[in-house]
Amino acid sequence: MIRVLIADDHAIVRTGLTQLLSTAADLELVGAAGDGAEAVALAAELGPDVVLMDLSMPGTDGIAATARIVEANPATHVLVLTSFSDQARILDALRAGAEGYLLKHSEPEVILAGIREIVAGGSPLDPKAARVLLSDRRAAQPAAKLTDREREVLRMVGDGLANKSIARRLGITERTVKAHLTNVYQRLGVTDRTQAALWAQRHADRY
Repeated sequence: MIRVLIADDHAIVRTGLTQLLSTAADLELVGAAGDGAEAVALAAELGPDVVLMDLSMPGTDGIAATARIVEANPATHVLVLTSFSDQARILDALRAGAEGYLLKHSEPEVILAGIREIVAGGSPLDPKAARVLLSDRRAAQPAAKLTDREREVLRMVGDGLANKSIARRLGITERTVKAHLTNVYQRLGVTDRTQAALWAQRHADRY
């Protein structure tokens, strides 16, 4: 059973998500927060597997709440569910520790699948958000923007290593590996691990 916490300041959204979760036998709603500070407190108290996090909330916003939840509860996954698709918010949320980014216009099945995917180690990303993340792919030498650690991660992806193996070799967490890969995808102009691995293999002499 996947335990889910909802964080959204609109009661009608919380009610709708509550009803949606009730249709899935493998998902359990453990709590609902009306703002970021309450989300942080409930996450600490309840230890959910997934937090469905809105970004625009009074007081502590979703990005700040995400950072605090991830720091205090490493086993909890944050899946952003918002109406904002601008690049700054998407990047800020992912850098804060969110592992997925969906928009509120998503079909119900997409939201349910996103919850399951994030627990399984994936990073569900709305297509519109993905396009925004890839908007700077015009750079002539994308690999030049990679940090040394991102290059290490990219090389290991090219060698076929899984996130767990990469994390073990570099002495970092799998969550950190995912964060590095998010940046790698954006800078290389690719959308998934397979494309990144192919890029690494084809351009091994360029980075």
